[in-house]
Amino acid sequence: MAAFLVRRLLQMFLVTIVAAICSYTLLYISPGGPIDQLLGERQNGGVNRINQDDILRVKQRFELDIYAPVRFSRWLIGWPTGPILGSIGADWTVGCAIPGQVRLRYPDGRTEIVEEGCDQPVTLADLEGRKSSRGVFFLDFGVSQVILRDRPVIDLIGTRLPYTLYLMGGSTLLALVIAVPIGVYSAVKQYSRFDYTMTTIAFVGSSLPSFVFGIFAILIFSVLAKQAGLPYLPSGDAVGIRDYAIPLLGTIEAGSFFDRFLRFLMPCGVLTFISIAGWSRFVRGSMLEVLSQDYVRTARAKGVKESAVVLKHALRNSLIPFITLLAGVLATLFGGALITETVFNWPGLGRLYIDALGRSDYNVANALLLINVVLLLIGILITDILYTIVDPRIRLG
Repeated sequence: MAAFLVRRLLQMFLVTIVAAICSYTLLYISPGGPIDQLLGERQNGGVNRINQDDILRVKQRFELDIYAPVRFSRWLIGWPTGPILGSIGADWTVGCAIPGQVRLRYPDGRTEIVEEGCDQPVTLADLEGRKSSRGVFFLDFGVSQVILRDRPVIDLIGTRLPYTLYLMGGSTLLALVIAVPIGVYSAVKQYSRFDYTMTTIAFVGSSLPSFVFGIFAILIFSVLAKQAGLPYLPSGDAVGIRDYAIPLLGTIEAGSFFDRFLRFLMPCGVLTFISIAGWSRFVRGSMLEVLSQDYVRTARAKGVKESAVVLKHALRNSLIPFITLLAGVLATLFGGALITETVFNWPGLGRLYIDALGRSDYNVANALLLINVVLLLIGILITDILYTIVDPRIRLG
């Protein structure tokens, strides 16, 4: 076991490095960055000229005037922060304040090309006066560049984490408690009316995207129910900002436990339904395969009670493939549901990631991506260990 853990931890470290490089590179080369946003804001505001100072300030704010390898090193391990290796550090140009050509387009149709070249080279000595995190390897994710400017990313994540944990934790727990019994019973009662009904519901839940269920839930339980004078659920947010009245329930105080519970029901219900649809079908298929095995038929031939055959002999072995499906639960609990949180305006980490991408807050987006990768790798490791508990025949070496 010790050799296995050492080998897996080394593999996890290498995978994390590769994932960090890929995510960091893809975010910075994707279109719609801060320079494009600056041009769009100025043109929409009717400003007919964008000078080089504006572009330079944006580049310095996002460290786009530093070459990508150095910028990535500063983000990952917090180095370099200033001059290194004596005179080499003072003379080594690591970036350009105005690299390449930038073509500006104005509302009146005119175009202008910003002067190319490196008129203002950035050296390692220049980095000494800039703020630099200790690096994500030391759990310092830097500061937010847009959403909460100059606030530590870890503080921003900490404010959103509780909302994601109790939303995803509640929906995952409910889905497990409901999906496993449904899958087992559907397999035992194969081709029964119950099996056909749950199969149809599972196909619907697996086929449609989550935002469809979210929109339908808002229309039915918020809009139509309110118009009909029936008790309704708030359509979004995690906490109300003012008191409101619901038929038969009376006045709901904003920020109270009941207010939070009512707002929790719809996003939790949507996520639970989607998880049940997929997991119940997976458990059913795995259970059907086990029930056809020889040792199950032998147990029945010996006169073992059907409940003991199902629960003791079949269920435990059928859960081995299901454990693989649960490898990503840890990352899901932290990362949240991107679409569902956006539809219901839930202030969790999924919504935070969407906001970070839309507003080019690279430090926040990169931090969330890297944390999810690490949690996914940890989940896979835990899954491998659980295999040995469920099936004693499996040995890790």
